Amino acid sequence: MTNFKAHDHLVKLIVHIDGAYAPNTIRAYKADMIEFIKFCDKNSLTAFPAAPYDIAKFLLSAVPQGIKSATNRRKVASISSVQRMSNLTDPTKHPEVILCIRKINRQLGNRFDQAFPVTRKVLDQLLEVCGGDIRGVRNRALLMLAFDSIRRRAELVSLRVEDLEIGYQGRSSILLRKSKTDQVGSGHWIHLTKETTEVIANWLRLAEIKDGYLLRGIHLGNKICPELGASQVSRIFKGLAQKTKLGPSVVEGISGHSMRVGAAQDLLLKGASLPQIMVKGGWVKTETVIRYIDKLRPFAAITNQF
Repeated sequence: MTNFKAHDHLVKLIVHIDGAYAPNTIRAYKADMIEFIKFCDKNSLTAFPAAPYDIAKFLLSAVPQGIKSATNRRKVASISSVQRMSNLTDPTKHPEVILCIRKINRQLGNRFDQAFPVTRKVLDQLLEVCGGDIRGVRNRALLMLAFDSIRRRAELVSLRVEDLEIGYQGRSSILLRKSKTDQVGSGHWIHLTKETTEVIANWLRLAEIKDGYLLRGIHLGNKICPELGASQVSRIFKGLAQKTKLGPSVVEGISGHSMRVGAAQDLLLKGASLPQIMVKGGWVKTETVIRYIDKLRPFAAITNQF
């Protein structure tokens, strides 16, 4: 298959799998494969079917560009998935590719860059700089909901008002219809504290939101948008961090994962077990959570759980 046809094949495949995978996953498949096809075209190689030795060359070519191990693993996963969905043998399982990955990991290291943890102490500082206007009220709701639920950005902005139920003693629960680990939409109830419930109720009242998405963007003139983009969440967090006295390095480390990291660390110090933390945040891989809480393990009251 020529690389011109390879690009056409990729476009058709992306359309075919749309709806079967999370949007972020499909975007990664497309971006990584386009990069691989361009590499093949430049070096007179074939992208479909991909040869193991050509994949190894592709991965090694990115090392001088400052690629991270995590990005490298994602590229391999994308190539593997797209080749298999094209009814081709998975070339990434070949010993040459596995050997290449080991070489790269040893050269680059295999540690993950972790987002700065927004623990309750840091959260309080962010809440303090939220203004009293409608934008500040919205930001408080976003902060409290993100910290209390320990959910991903895309999951936070997908929550809907009609799925919010006020329960016993002012606490509430909200249905997460679909998540990264629940692509078929079985649904999962997120239970919120009284503090978070009050902040959300205040936001909904002032914004006069009766249904639809719970979190909304705000245009100039305080015009409420129909929704809030997942990419805006990180920008809001960073913007609030800049207003505090946390310092440039902290602001740089703040990301959409910061609430998940900080809240997981707080739960550990409060005595929560690893399974409890995983259920709360919707994690399925223990190694992911352990990375988040690894620095705190010597100080936790439950060291025997690991």
